[in-house]
Amino acid sequence: MQNIGVLGAGAFGTAMAIIARRAGRSVTIWAHEPEVVEAINVRHENEIFLAGYSLDPEIRATNDLGEVCANDAVIVAVPTVFLRTVVTAAARHWRPGVSAMICSKGVEQDSCKLMSEVVADCLGPQTTIASMGGPTFAKGLAADKPSAATLACPDLNMAKRLSNALASPNFRTFVTDDIIGTQLGGATKNVIAIACGVVAGKGLGDNARAALITRGLSEIHDLGLVLGARPHTLMGLSCLGDLSLTCNAMQSRNFSVGYRLGQGETLEHIMGGGRKTVAEGVPNAETVTELARRNQVDMPICLAVEAVLAIEADLDAIIHGLLSRPITDE
Repeated sequence: MQNIGVLGAGAFGTAMAIIARRAGRSVTIWAHEPEVVEAINVRHENEIFLAGYSLDPEIRATNDLGEVCANDAVIVAVPTVFLRTVVTAAARHWRPGVSAMICSKGVEQDSCKLMSEVVADCLGPQTTIASMGGPTFAKGLAADKPSAATLACPDLNMAKRLSNALASPNFRTFVTDDIIGTQLGGATKNVIAIACGVVAGKGLGDNARAALITRGLSEIHDLGLVLGARPHTLMGLSCLGDLSLTCNAMQSRNFSVGYRLGQGETLEHIMGGGRKTVAEGVPNAETVTELARRNQVDMPICLAVEAVLAIEADLDAIIHGLLSRPITDE
């Protein structure tokens, strides 16, 4: 598995291109924006989405989907709201035997499908689909800081091949065939991170944030069991690890959105101003809670975030409501 394509040149897609090249692979990355293609090919930097990190000159950018799909495997790192559109367009170029490794994290609007299900819809059952998740900020990956993730695929042999293809001294993945559990942590942790940001922004203290993380993990666990995830996976890098990172760092786009809400800014103001990066927790607050409703799973923290984002419910009333819930067993 020498040739790796990357579908999506946002911060994380660019970081994964760096990871693949660092592992010795030949890398082609697809970008929607012509200016990003030019910046990567001419100046060897993605100044819009991952400024300040030099890219190996051997990383080649293109806006031709056919080029990026003509590889041994393709990393899919497109924002969830655009995933179906982009992968549908790529499907006509997809060659037999090329696997798709999804790094996009979320639940699709309306269908409430996980990203692996969306990609399967687009590429068909003959395509091997994998998913990667874990505590991996793009900047940490780009800077070659020690990082680890979970790489899931129903075909464990393919999971191991992908893992070996991306391995380097400071980056490794642990393999599993639990693709549902691996995706679920990434899909839901962004919503919990917004709640933790609100707590930090309102100055409610570390105790409250720790409680939110713990109870948020419990909500994810309950949903995961209904959907067929393994508890062991939910306690691993792709869920607990990613949740811990995202809920404790201003570098997290979702945490920072929550923080600014807690400081009194409106969502419209936060999301405006030419914002280039995507806070996936904003659209996923609605989709995760809808997935929970369809499966009759109680997720009060996610419901609270949905209310704050969708109808701009009063934060103090929402917090009071969470603290006033009936006492139950742990």
